[in-house]
Amino acid sequence: MKQAVWFACSSIALVAAMPAWAEEATTQPEPQASAGAPPREGEIVVTAQKREQTLSEIPQSISVIGGDELERQQATSFVDYAALVPGLSLQQLNPGQTRIILRGINTGGASPTAAVYIDETPFGPSTGQSNGAVLAGDLDTFDVERVEVLRGPQGTLYGANSLGGLLKFVTVAPKLGAFEGRAQAGAEITKGGDAGWNANGVLNVPLGDMLALRVSGYYRQVGGFIDTVGIAREDANDYKSYGGRASLLFQPTDNLSVRLTALAQNIRANSRSTFDADPVTLKPLPIVPATGAATGGRLTRTEYYPEQNDVDYRLYNGTASWDLGPVSLTSVTSYSELTQREVYDATYEVGAGLADALFGGPGVPPLGITFPALAGQEKFTQEVRLQSRSNDKFEWLVGGYYTHEKGRLAQQYRPFALTTGAAVDQSLTLGGVTYPTFLTADLDSVYKEYAGFGSVTLYLGDRFDITAGARYSHNEQRTRQALAGSLLVLSGGTTPDVVSGTSDENVFTWSVAPRFELSDAVTLYARVAKGYRPGGPNVVPPGAPADYPRQYRADTLISYEAGVRAETPNRTFSIDASVYYLDWRDIQVLVTYNTSIGPVSADGNGDTATSKGAEVTATLRPTRGLDVVLNVAYNDAHLDEALPNGAGSVAGDRLPYAPEWSANLSADYEWDVGSSAKAYVGGNIRLISDQFDTFDANYRTLYGRRLGVDGYATADLRAGIQFDRFNLSLYAKNVTNTLGIASVGSFGGRPSTAQTAPGTAVLAAPIRPRTLGFTLGASF
Repeated sequence: MKQAVWFACSSIALVAAMPAWAEEATTQPEPQASAGAPPREGEIVVTAQKREQTLSEIPQSISVIGGDELERQQATSFVDYAALVPGLSLQQLNPGQTRIILRGINTGGASPTAAVYIDETPFGPSTGQSNGAVLAGDLDTFDVERVEVLRGPQGTLYGANSLGGLLKFVTVAPKLGAFEGRAQAGAEITKGGDAGWNANGVLNVPLGDMLALRVSGYYRQVGGFIDTVGIAREDANDYKSYGGRASLLFQPTDNLSVRLTALAQNIRANSRSTFDADPVTLKPLPIVPATGAATGGRLTRTEYYPEQNDVDYRLYNGTASWDLGPVSLTSVTSYSELTQREVYDATYEVGAGLADALFGGPGVPPLGITFPALAGQEKFTQEVRLQSRSNDKFEWLVGGYYTHEKGRLAQQYRPFALTTGAAVDQSLTLGGVTYPTFLTADLDSVYKEYAGFGSVTLYLGDRFDITAGARYSHNEQRTRQALAGSLLVLSGGTTPDVVSGTSDENVFTWSVAPRFELSDAVTLYARVAKGYRPGGPNVVPPGAPADYPRQYRADTLISYEAGVRAETPNRTFSIDASVYYLDWRDIQVLVTYNTSIGPVSADGNGDTATSKGAEVTATLRPTRGLDVVLNVAYNDAHLDEALPNGAGSVAGDRLPYAPEWSANLSADYEWDVGSSAKAYVGGNIRLISDQFDTFDANYRTLYGRRLGVDGYATADLRAGIQFDRFNLSLYAKNVTNTLGIASVGSFGGRPSTAQTAPGTAVLAAPIRPRTLGFTLGASF
């Protein structure tokens, strides 16, 4: 019984080390690096096309956030650096439960539309059978070299789920012959909430001439700022995140290297970062729904059971690279695990009073229903690539890819005492037969994919080249769902109820991208590319209607894009701009059907949707030490036809959580303090326009419109100083204490509708209130 939940941003105001100092603008123009030549000083090197290239050589839209900038911006998670990337938005109701949206490509549902890579390794589920859409790997950015965000479909080189784009973490590799380390700690306070603190460190150790080991670790405790009623807890939405990474580099010769990496990260979140909100205004409710008591201006949420969300990441990777002269061979092997264990109060979701009617009686206290759930995935991948040496004539790459993914969803409904949270006996005798559980659901799945891919770049002169690629993918899936419990018998079914499903499909994706250098400082590019998201089987619940889909197809997207990158000869001004048109077909959507056990959601296919827009990043360096960066994105993403069964949509509706406008203005100034210290000050202003919530037929019926989320603006400030080996940084986030709403949970409004808040209230996820903090660090 698969469920999809929509999640929104919740700020994490944590810090890393003092940033490296921005480059000084050069006074003389430098020639642009040609293909195969080493990059000139200050040029950004990326691996978007699975070979090291400068940013100017990439014929597609890409944003790169370096580790120094991540630290300066105090950006440690998705929520923090989404503001720095045009066209990137998120949904997150809980840390560790995040949906990534690029260029508005989102209709809800359980399958991801954007892929996540850690170095050379895809991370996270490829399908919705493990709720992959809302479990994107939110890797902590401590000791990350850079984050690359590729917008538009990446189906040629990166395969499944890179429909809207790709987010790639590039970690810092071990360094041969260099012993270095750094450590830091800090604290912060949030207005109206608890304090938090953090500590982290990294050590790079050479082990002879051919070996090096790099080990890093971190711990972050983030204070809550939302109270719960029912269970009276202040600042209940606190959480902690901790983990580490170890990487061993073996390089016996300049032509051969082997890197082994192990990563572990744990997120432990208490309660959801949401409050009970008015369904029309999304303002905090002035009174507690259950008691009528005044909230006193505090953000509050009704919760009768102590909620918890635990998310674990594990990744083990081995990458071998062998330079054979005219060609090089790369092998990437990985095994990863992603596990989420959550429990939340589902009393209002299944209907207040249901537990009392079934399990109550004399001497039994008032009852509610809780929802413990497990989402787990084990993933093995193998990729092998053979590619030519970089040159200025003709470059090629061919490769093969295989993945085997095992997924599991385990969910149940259990009655509990509202006054104490204690579990009660859920056995029920019906017709002389005793059933030990109310409802349990287990969904096991297997996803296998085989793919072959290739890419070529032809240089037609010194300033013109064309890159083209293709990928053929075949996937096979199987699922098995087992339902059991007294609810099935009460619904007219039998227990246990076991249903299996299978699917297989073939998908061909491609890309063509010409690039032309008008001069050494101005480059034009265009790109047409196709991406896809795998389809799969649905398991059919008891009493499903005849139109309940047994399978859903892969959806595909064709992107048409053109852009320009340019800078002045002295590099005091640069611009990166693109326009795009996305044609999305057979869009996968989540459709709710009435069954004998109540409303059940299934993946299905709609018709088409369109997204078009523009993105601009402009950088100004008017004087030494001053950097001003402006990111602006315009996006018009909408349905061309209504979704199946209406689903609360009409043709022309904007896609969920795809703001029409977003902008971020950042300025930083740094200067020398004496002969041995440097200082900086800086800040950001971010604006987000109005958005729409997910499609909801009940809300539209009741209010005659979709639920809208108002836009908002925030401002951040930062300052720091670095002297000798020590550094100190100060920051203030959301200095105006704006109550911006990042996203909204399910709407109830009718007794038969699944909901997560009392009455007609909705759960609103706010951005984090004003947060002040500092960090102190040292390097050695």
